Formats: sequence, structure tokens, C-alpha cells
Amino acid sequence: MDPRVFLFTALGLLTAYLLFAWYRAASAATRAGRTSDGWSGRPNFFENAVGFVTNFFDTLGIGSFAPTTSLFKLKRVVPDDEIPGTMMIGHTAPVVIQAFIFIAIISVDPVTLISMLIAAVLGAWLGAGVVARLPRYKIQVGMGVALLIAAVTFILSIFEITAAGGDATGLAGVNLAIAVAAMCVLGALMTIGIGMYAPTMIVISLMGMNPTVAFPIMMGASAFLMPVASLRFLKAGRYGLKAALGLAIGGVPAVLIAAFIVRSLPLNAMRWLVVAVVLYAAILMLRSAVQERRGTTAAPG
Repeated sequence: MDPRVFLFTALGLLTAYLLFAWYRAASAATRAGRTSDGWSGRPNFFENAVGFVTNFFDTLGIGSFAPTTSLFKLKRVVPDDEIPGTMMIGHTAPVVIQAFIFIAIISVDPVTLISMLIAAVLGAWLGAGVVARLPRYKIQVGMGVALLIAAVTFILSIFEITAAGGDATGLAGVNLAIAVAAMCVLGALMTIGIGMYAPTMIVISLMGMNPTVAFPIMMGASAFLMPVASLRFLKAGRYGLKAALGLAIGGVPAVLIAAFIVRSLPLNAMRWLVVAVVLYAAILMLRSAVQERRGTTAAPG
């Protein structure tokens, strides 16, 4: 039997469990009286639009975490320390759909694919446990650095300063071990807002693989790790319900339009816009971290 059948079954069950857990957690929080700070009412136009735009371009290869972090920070959609959990939970459904599409249409060696997926999930489980307990200023520093890294990777992609890659669709031996270790680290970093697309593309290319296989690996890894990490953020209650719903509601149709109707666009102009927005948001995030740290330090006195 095609190994992808098992992947699709496992992914479907995992996603269904997350949605069930999300419904129960949100219902319990609402009954307990949590109606402020982005929990009451329906997602507004901006929250839905962010979900649509970021997932549309995520499907085409730009990524969704850095733009979402930037837009949420600029518009103060949710508190800074809730941005990672909001993105992780809200982007799950659109990314799962992307994973189904790209795993189905792009061939990857099953051992390589499954090994890298498991590594990413393990990294995300460990990373989410840490991030969900961090004080706000440390999360702000982490996201500020993540945005700076994202800006650099966008610039590298614009000027095509990346490894060329090769023709392989799978890895073995030492190369596979290195790629698995790298995916574990990327899975952990994703929980604080460092998207997986560009780093995964770099890892794949450096290992001599065809850059095209980065899509099913990156989408598949994200789709499996995001429900796992989301469960930890749900348990900690560190996310914005309204904003997360907006990302999911706007994101699902965007993925389908990008994958089956648009398929490709000249993206360099959009990448430059993203670079500008991301750099500005990074400065604001790091500035907020400094202010938060000063306030935390001064409070005991």
C-alpha cells in the first residue's frame, strides 16, 4: 500500500483531534467568563483577510508566519506573547490542506519524508512546551529575532543566493541523519515564529536534493507539528480565539485558490514588500521587549 495513505490517515485523525480539543478548550474558556482580549465575537474583516493573504502566498512559497506576526504586531490584534499560539492554531487547517495537496502531487522518498516529519514534530513538541511558559519579553525577543531571520531569507531568495540543489528525491546515511537533526531544530524554532519554508529549502538544497521536494516535506512537517504544538498552546490558553478563527476561515479558501487556480505569480515584488513590513515589525517587537523587560525589572522596586 502507498505509504502516503498512512500519512494522510494519521494527519486526518490528528487534525480532527485538534479541532475537537480546540472546540472544548474554547467552550470551557468562554463558560469561565473569558470574553475579553480577543475572545468574544466573530473574527473581523482584518483577521479573516490576514488568514486569506498569508495562506495564499504561503501556498506559493513565501511563507505565512513572518507576515502574520508582522501584521498582528502592527495592528495589535493579540498580545505579543499570544501571537505564536494564535498562528500555530489558526494556520493549522490551511497548512494541513497544503500538505495533502503537495504530498499527493510531488514524489519524495518515503523514508526521507517520514523521518523528517517525525523529527519536526518532536522538535515542535519540545519547543511549544518551552514557548508556552516563557515570559512575554522573552517571546518578544524571540519573535523579533525570528522576523530578522525571515527578512534575511526573503532577501536571499530575491537575489537567488541559495544552494542550487540536485536531482535526488531522498537521502540515506549521514546526509539523512543531518537533515533529520536540522528538521528537529526547525520544528522547535517554528513554535516561536520562524517559518519552515526558507530554512527547509536551504537544508534540502545543501543535501543535494531537488528543491521541489521541499514543498511536501515543509508542508507535511508543518501539518503534523502544528496540531501537536497547538495542543500545548491550548492547554496554556496562550492564544487569541477570534484571530485564530480568522486565520483558519480566511486561509482555507486561499490555499485552494492558490493551489488549483493561480498556481504561480511573479513574487519578487511581494517579497520586497514583505521584507519592509517584517523589518519594521521586528524593530517594534524588539522595542516592546526592551520596554517589557524594563517594566518587569522595575516592578519589584
